[in-house]
Amino acid sequence: MSIALSSAVRFRHLSIMLVLFASTALSSCGMGDVRRPMADVGSGDTSVASQSLASEESTQVAPEEIQQQAAPQSGEFATQQPEVLSVPDAEQQPDTSDRIIVPEAPQVAEPKPYSLPESEPASDDAESYGYAGGIRDPIARSESALAMSGSDIACRTQLKQLGVVFQEREPINDGGVCKIDHPLTVSGFASGRIRLKPSATLNCQMTLAFARWVKGDLAPSTRLRYLSGINTIHQASSYSCRTMSNQRGRSMSEHSKGNALDISKITLNNGKDIQVQKPGWFSFRQRGLLNTVRSDACDYFSTVLGPGYDRFHRTHFHFDLMQRRSGHRACR
Repeated sequence: MSIALSSAVRFRHLSIMLVLFASTALSSCGMGDVRRPMADVGSGDTSVASQSLASEESTQVAPEEIQQQAAPQSGEFATQQPEVLSVPDAEQQPDTSDRIIVPEAPQVAEPKPYSLPESEPASDDAESYGYAGGIRDPIARSESALAMSGSDIACRTQLKQLGVVFQEREPINDGGVCKIDHPLTVSGFASGRIRLKPSATLNCQMTLAFARWVKGDLAPSTRLRYLSGINTIHQASSYSCRTMSNQRGRSMSEHSKGNALDISKITLNNGKDIQVQKPGWFSFRQRGLLNTVRSDACDYFSTVLGPGYDRFHRTHFHFDLMQRRSGHRACR
């Protein structure tokens, strides 16, 4: 009986030793305590699984390296514990020695839209001629009190089409009604073939009416009666700051606005001078020409006065564009 008990005790001791030996062998081979990544759910730190996925997306690993980490070689057990991949800190530089680096495409700067430089807005009180006071466009009517209106611009275009020879002058302002905002110095008609002596200072509308009269009435009449064209038109008065007929107490003349012109003589191409005065008894051609000029000129002017009207107009024709309320035309 004692022998049997001792044998059982020895067998138990032997079994314990075998178990200890087996456990020691297994632990030395790496099969004892295998640590596995555990997800830390609910904690503030990033989970191991999330870190592994983030590192796999953020870093590119060579395919061979991935295969080596994913599965051990055939016939061998892994002798090393699996490493837990972690997201590198933002301050640390990632190790790119074992990784494939794909160069980034160069970023092309987007072209900036081109915009015209903005000009300063004109002030409300900057109503002056030129660019002073923040005026952006001195020709714009709303930005300059002395800007040229659309009718003045159109008038000058018609003058050029008729072949009027003229030059722009500085504004005239002698006080009261004696002023012309945009005066012209007129020196010829028909592209210079008909001269005006001396040069006359007029506004554009009066210049245009006179040019139409020369082309449509005076030139054809002289060719018909004298078989010659016009060489020179002699004027006696254009702009002048004065009253009518220079008489004290009378209304201001249209000459004070550059709106009138006086003609005293006409010189033809054949050298003939036609004086604007009452002709003699046997001056049939001169009388016929002056009468025709006087009657037809009312189609171009609102006032036509000449020899026989009064003593102030016995030596010249007076033409003007006076605006009367009734629209009456004075042809005398």
